[in-house]
Amino acid sequence: MTRESRTTLARPALAARALEGLVRAAAFADTTAFQVVVPATAQRAGPDDRAEQVNQLLFGETFDVLEAVGDYVWGQARRDGYVGWMAADALDKPIMAPNHGVKVLRTAAFTTPSIKSSVWGLLSLNALVAVTDTDGDMALIAGAGWVAARHLAPIGTDLAEPAAAAELFIGAPYVWGGRDSLGLDCSGLVQQALFAAAVGCPRDADQQSQLGRAVDPSDLRRGDLVFWPGHVGMMVDRTRLLHANAHHMAVAVEPLADAVQRIAAAGAGRPSAYRRLAF
Repeated sequence: MTRESRTTLARPALAARALEGLVRAAAFADTTAFQVVVPATAQRAGPDDRAEQVNQLLFGETFDVLEAVGDYVWGQARRDGYVGWMAADALDKPIMAPNHGVKVLRTAAFTTPSIKSSVWGLLSLNALVAVTDTDGDMALIAGAGWVAARHLAPIGTDLAEPAAAAELFIGAPYVWGGRDSLGLDCSGLVQQALFAAAVGCPRDADQQSQLGRAVDPSDLRRGDLVFWPGHVGMMVDRTRLLHANAHHMAVAVEPLADAVQRIAAAGAGRPSAYRRLAF
């Protein structure tokens, strides 16, 4: 994907009608809103199960569909603007507007308001849900099942301080394009941490490197972001970096100095930016 194609719903043959007059395309059409109805689903570079996963959407997130090809649809994720292909069976017409978000790393959705009932699925931090009923300490989620009400927070609530949210993922596997509790990549981790703090965040590291303001590496503090070409991590204190990385194949915390040395030795260079966001 080019930088522009990641967030522009347009190809030479077809583009979103909202872009008419702004991009060149043989045809323009309106999008149709769909909602993710599975715990998490891949967004891919092409309409094929073997195509690269470029992103991942969580339960309740909206995907604006422009075109259907076989079992796949092409469109744009509304939450972060990312364009790609998704399996059609992971989506449905909007169930209802979300009114809560998942505020813990992972919560089980049960088929009845009993923890002894079967599990429909596992919902990750920042999944968007519509609570339609309660029974004791359980909340009914439209399209999913019953979850522990204490694992949810109203939309617009800061679920966690960014570094604290990122720390929830320590040990999670490194998965290219992932952004859920069962596996994610470096920029997916940062995005989820910022979403938990009710801070908007783009998908990829180079896009995230434009957030906030530059900060001197001698003055780093908790929550600051450190960037390399194609990589990002978050400081948990003045000296330690938390990042999803292919060296550990997991989300890990290590001294920033160690990461800088190892990444430079691998030929990827030294950090290209240090950024501080206002929370």
